[in-house]
Amino acid sequence: MQHPMLNIAVKAARRAGNIISRASLDIDTVKVSKKQHNDFVTEVDKAAEQAIIQVLLEAYPDHAILAEESGEAHGNADSEYQWIIDPLDGTTNFIHGLPYYCTSIALSHKGVVSQGVIYDPTRNELFTASRGRGAFLDGKRIRVSRRDRLADGLIGTGFPFRDLQGVDNYLKMFGTMTEHCAGIRRPGAAALDLANVAAGRMDGFFEQGLNPWDMAAGSLLISEAGGLVGNYTGESDFLFQGEILAGNPKIYAQMVKLLESYSLTKRPAPTSKAGTTLSLNADPQA
Repeated sequence: MQHPMLNIAVKAARRAGNIISRASLDIDTVKVSKKQHNDFVTEVDKAAEQAIIQVLLEAYPDHAILAEESGEAHGNADSEYQWIIDPLDGTTNFIHGLPYYCTSIALSHKGVVSQGVIYDPTRNELFTASRGRGAFLDGKRIRVSRRDRLADGLIGTGFPFRDLQGVDNYLKMFGTMTEHCAGIRRPGAAALDLANVAAGRMDGFFEQGLNPWDMAAGSLLISEAGGLVGNYTGESDFLFQGEILAGNPKIYAQMVKLLESYSLTKRPAPTSKAGTTLSLNADPQA
């Protein structure tokens, strides 16, 4: 039996997915605007986010919300529960008709991510995780891959697209990883990439310049699927640092050795509004 808060997140994700799927049938009519360089938002992102927030706050009106498009404008900012929402991760893929995007919803309790849902409407795949209860794809238990050599591993990543000042540093990382793995993929939706690491479809993932809503649900999926998640130096307080490295335990360790010198997070982790550092390691119930 799923946790009741996870059930609500699933309901919200599917409702958003329906909005996205209907819009995908006639993409040319979707209104697109630019938030910043190479960072787009559509009326579909906004409609999906509003649908998610409506479902969540109908069930839990006292909870806090952190959403990509509306920030913390909704809910009770002082709550110990906070929903972390990306209504449409992979917007650039979506507006080009490339079927690789998803909805990502996570719940943190006292700064610890405790529930996670990623829904891929293009494949009708539902990834779910509750802290301490495992990770699932369409109700079937999933595990990270068993591959133990990075040289044999398929690694996901994301290129810098908002802040192009990071391109030179990234290209060095890309070169380093290319020399040490079997292949690198950049599908264009970090949350879905993380879900695919949890399902064993990729052996690891790394990216900088991300936001909490890109990482929260996927990172819980990976940890519940037996993997490890942190920043490039292997520290666990990564969620508000904009940097993530994930993989099965053996691949993760090998990636940390290669990427730790490229880390941009050599400082204390920022804290959430409530004053607690969001992480995946504590274990309050939610």
